[in-house]
Amino acid sequence: MTQEQLYDKLIDLGTKGEIVPDRSLLKTPEQINAIKKSATLNTAILDHVAKHICAGMSTADIDKLVFDYTRQHGGIPAPLGYEGFPKSVCTSLNNEICHGIPDENVILQEGDIINVDVSTILDGYYSDASRMFAIGKVSKRAAKLLKVTEECVELGLAAAKPWGHLGDIAHAINSHAQKNGYSVVEDIGGHGIGLEFHEEPFVSYVAPKGTEMVLVPGMMFTIEPMINEGSPDFFIDEENGWTVYTEDDGLSAQIEYMVLVTETGIEVLTK
Repeated sequence: MTQEQLYDKLIDLGTKGEIVPDRSLLKTPEQINAIKKSATLNTAILDHVAKHICAGMSTADIDKLVFDYTRQHGGIPAPLGYEGFPKSVCTSLNNEICHGIPDENVILQEGDIINVDVSTILDGYYSDASRMFAIGKVSKRAAKLLKVTEECVELGLAAAKPWGHLGDIAHAINSHAQKNGYSVVEDIGGHGIGLEFHEEPFVSYVAPKGTEMVLVPGMMFTIEPMINEGSPDFFIDEENGWTVYTEDDGLSAQIEYMVLVTETGIEVLTK
């Protein structure tokens, strides 16, 4: 499909009431190539963390691993200084849903589960992904939550099709989470990315199938549902203004992929 044909199709969909992306959200081939280089580094950083993360280390140690590796390979940690965020990575432990701040006094213990969310700037282009890590042997309830969260992301990815809808992804994720007795955080979601850290669209994981923005080739966004074992309700730490906790003190897990919509399918850029 030529660019002219694509834009004509967007206009036609828009006149039919569909939510379509602004042209500025559709990445060019040159931009895609540059963003993929950032994504490759982002994945390498998470691989580096995976090799070293263990019980007894602090979340500040994880931050140092991320900062040092990123800078040594020509990148910049995107979270550092973003709207005042003080560290290079988010480390969210057990009942922390997201935006946990690394701290030398927070020591990983056997049985913990932790989300490490890495975001990278390379040559001005942004990438993003997060992984869950089980520290040593975890409880059966924690292991099940991690397994279902991974399944949710994979099912959401499988539901994503060119010219489908963001709601198709949400429906697949939310349905699977609920089937397993879990809930999906409603007010925090994914986002567009590539030229900026956070771009449109907001990616909900509780929207109905067939709703929300049309998935157009050239779009780039994250699939990163936050799955709670209890209530989807949360609160934000009043002292640091960042860390999001489960309201009922239940466990929470999140896995984040960064994806590109192509003419033939969905390409995973980071995981």
